[in-house]
Amino acid sequence: MDKYQYIILSELFKYPKEGYQNKVNECMLMLQEKYPEAATSFERFNDYIKGKTLYEVEEVFGFTFHIQAICFLDVGYVLFGEDYTRGEFLVNMKAEQAKINHDCEEELPDNLPHVLQLMSISKDKDFVEELAVRAVIPALEKMLVEFKASRTELRKKIMKKKQKAIIMEDIVEGNIYQNAIQALLMVLKTDFKGIDFGDEKVEQSLSNFIPDCSTC
Repeated sequence: MDKYQYIILSELFKYPKEGYQNKVNECMLMLQEKYPEAATSFERFNDYIKGKTLYEVEEVFGFTFHIQAICFLDVGYVLFGEDYTRGEFLVNMKAEQAKINHDCEEELPDNLPHVLQLMSISKDKDFVEELAVRAVIPALEKMLVEFKASRTELRKKIMKKKQKAIIMEDIVEGNIYQNAIQALLMVLKTDFKGIDFGDEKVEQSLSNFIPDCSTC
């Protein structure tokens, strides 16, 4: 399987810097060529980003993932919260990142962009499949739940009441980063369609790497 698409997609979820719009456009072209349905979902994100300044994009990114975040980008935290299981997941992710000599810099090894880069670089097909199906896909599905209008409105009311941050008005039709997450989810579901980790496969050695999050 060609896995370069995960490198391109990983750039979407890094803190925006100079050249971010170009990377978003590169992603749009890749999706149009390989994943037309995902491209349709991604189009709104692409159109929004190319029409904004870098400062404006930074504001949206910060509001979405950092300041009173709608959701977080750390896969283990999304799946397990503060449960001790997350610590186990982090230790194993750190070990896997070390195997490919990938420097996560100041981010945790389960940060989504670094997880996608790990999936792209790793030559362990079984590991990548399990990571995608049992961790990344469920995490993205959980992240999308946080973008639902009811939760966003509740979060805004809490923020206004506590006066902890400047409230950015909702972007029409919802926060645009949900479109980037939806597109990524569609790509992963296409790439790993038909791969099932039933009880028999979970008992194999890789099941020790990713704790069972079926009830998370």
